[in-house]
Amino acid sequence: MSDRPFASVRMDEHHPHWETAISRNGDLYHRAGDFRTEFGRDYTRILHCTAYSRLKRKTQVFFTTKNDHICTRIEHVNHVDSVSCTIGRYLGLNTELISAIANGHDLGHSPFGHLGERVLRKISKKELGETFWHERQGLRVVEDIETLLDPAGKIKNLMLTYAVRDGIISHCGEVRQTVLRPRKKAVDLNHIERPNEYEPYTWEGCVVKIADKIAYLGRDIEDAVRLRILTEDGAPIQNLKKELNSHLQEKVQSISNTAIMYPLITDICRESTPEKGLILSQQHLDLMNTVMKFNYEYIYSSKRLSVYHAYAELILESIYKILKECYDGAETLHHLQELQKEYPTLGKHFLERLKKYSDIGRAVADQDKFGNVFSNKIIYHIEHDEKDYRLACIDYIAGMTDTYAEKIFDELTTF
Repeated sequence: MSDRPFASVRMDEHHPHWETAISRNGDLYHRAGDFRTEFGRDYTRILHCTAYSRLKRKTQVFFTTKNDHICTRIEHVNHVDSVSCTIGRYLGLNTELISAIANGHDLGHSPFGHLGERVLRKISKKELGETFWHERQGLRVVEDIETLLDPAGKIKNLMLTYAVRDGIISHCGEVRQTVLRPRKKAVDLNHIERPNEYEPYTWEGCVVKIADKIAYLGRDIEDAVRLRILTEDGAPIQNLKKELNSHLQEKVQSISNTAIMYPLITDICRESTPEKGLILSQQHLDLMNTVMKFNYEYIYSSKRLSVYHAYAELILESIYKILKECYDGAETLHHLQELQKEYPTLGKHFLERLKKYSDIGRAVADQDKFGNVFSNKIIYHIEHDEKDYRLACIDYIAGMTDTYAEKIFDELTTF
């Protein structure tokens, strides 16, 4: 890899930050003869967790579409993995670390995409006095919420490495910077207060951050055409093609994901060095910004989405309201048991969740099943803190898929 421009700064055992990068919040078991690297273990732990599985039914842009060829959140993370590994492999970076970050970067996304994120942000500000953003929620998911069984059948946290957890909370895809470089110091990730407050700790995390944006620009246009929100021969796309060709030496014949991704990927590989940082040339930065502006105007702000926006907002706010009304300190579990009589799925699943994660739930839970979770750490102290209960409600809703949220709403509105 010495012929690669970033080989000297790749995150491996020769890097001065290596020990910090592979550190975990606790001891993770080791099998005899396991030849995986630390980042390789993170990758498989992410793939095996339930939050990853749920990405298949979470919105990327278009909600619960019946068209099998429309991008979902799980396809998006695979696209980010592909784009970032292509860049990372050429530059000489650690592609195992890149894949782990890429596949975990959206585990904190809410149902109904960025609309759902805005709804939960509004609820969180009102109910908790805090903001909700999916990057921080992703960190919360992999540090506290998601668990796997260890070889002895015991429930354990994912306990991912610092570099992967950092890449998740630092990945904000709304990249406005012209240059990306990793920060030099490790910080307490739980003290990060807003998106883009810090750059990632590794060059690999920086690659995922830029790849996150590259991966969806063209695909969102393709999906809009498939759903007839746009047409390939319509004026908006034809005008976009003319504008893009004014930026590029190699002219595009069609507006496709490949036609947009390829020049951006190759430009980053050509222009970037450890000294200059991860960088796009001005003409390719203009290309990226042109496509983003087009997508906001003709796709993300489309009137076709407005009715569904109102519907999705009603779903999430209704579920939160029903759950919130069940709070009664130490008697909360009793109210949830009563809720289960009217709304069996909602009541049962949220009750099970509180038994696993809350003080009042663990007091009555099967200790053989949940007693060793988080080494007896409790996430929600509900008995004397309604704010923690509200947080539990928001975390539960944030983890829902589109289809599950709709199923719960159907249960709430069916007699």
